[in-house]
Amino acid sequence: MKMIVTTCIIIASAVLSATLFLNMPSFGRIPRGARLERIRKSPNWRDGRFVNLEETPMMTSDENRLSIMMRFLFAGKKKLAPDSALTVVKPDLHALSRDTNVIVWFGHSSYLIQLHGKRFLVDPVFYKASPVSFVNKPFEGTNVFGPDDMPDIDFLIISHDHWDHLDYRTVTELKDRTATVVCPLGVGEHFESWGFDTSRIVELDWNEKSVFSPSLAIHCLPARHFSGRGLRSNRTLWASFMIESDTANIFVGGDSGYGSHFRQIGSRFPKIDIAILENGQYNEAWRYIHTMPEYLDDEVRDLKPLKVITVHHSKYALSVHPWDEPLKNEDALQEQILPSKLVRHEIGEITPID
Repeated sequence: MKMIVTTCIIIASAVLSATLFLNMPSFGRIPRGARLERIRKSPNWRDGRFVNLEETPMMTSDENRLSIMMRFLFAGKKKLAPDSALTVVKPDLHALSRDTNVIVWFGHSSYLIQLHGKRFLVDPVFYKASPVSFVNKPFEGTNVFGPDDMPDIDFLIISHDHWDHLDYRTVTELKDRTATVVCPLGVGEHFESWGFDTSRIVELDWNEKSVFSPSLAIHCLPARHFSGRGLRSNRTLWASFMIESDTANIFVGGDSGYGSHFRQIGSRFPKIDIAILENGQYNEAWRYIHTMPEYLDDEVRDLKPLKVITVHHSKYALSVHPWDEPLKNEDALQEQILPSKLVRHEIGEITPID
């Protein structure tokens, strides 16, 4: 009898701990109320969840997500991280004149775009790329930027709500210096639960746009991925974006596997000055939801941009490929496209937009 009582106490304690953990503010909130009603009217919502434009199996191996995660966490991690600190530049971003058109990459998928006098901060993650501190640690030397290093932000663009693209602590510390949040449908529920004024949140479905001035519009476009911060997936949308301005059109690719949407976007926007594309954290086991190296040049051919920048690498190991393999993918890509098309830069380097 004593053993039964002890077992029940252990189980109850585990359930309570898990419940408290999953209810931490950083997990955000599942859409509800009027937002949920809008979501249910979306053509991309089906059977209680968002779906991709084409059939997209989450996993393409016999393993499930949990077993792959356990293998990643506890298997040998040879070459998953660099042996020494990476080269990082740390300029004073507050001193940047708004008249300059530049991109500054902070590693992984976080970057600042300054264009046409406006500042766009994309998927900033300056603290944790995971709900727990011991997973997804940044490579040595790469975690040098924080919210205080950012100038005031006109548009905070979030591609989806995964932890390595939406960091609770980062965005809440930027809240008072962010004019507008632009995000896919449903992601605004997280921001509302974190105290952001709903009048400052612009949520878009695929192929919707928001016009902010005669010279600036942001288009929400498809991506081939998934979403979720807790146990429930695909209750919020994932997306790519096009920043369309008089100065330049910049494609913000977000996370996406290769699919027909790239050709559709390239046809819809015949003038793309810069395409920022995912390159890293791919795996054959999830080949449809991240860009595999062999499809990177296909994306470039479909979009036909003047310049290409790759991201989603050089800060975290979220897959089992060597940390520098994405950089070698860039070398291969440079051989397949015009060498002048690929823009390579260090973390923190201020790269002019010509």
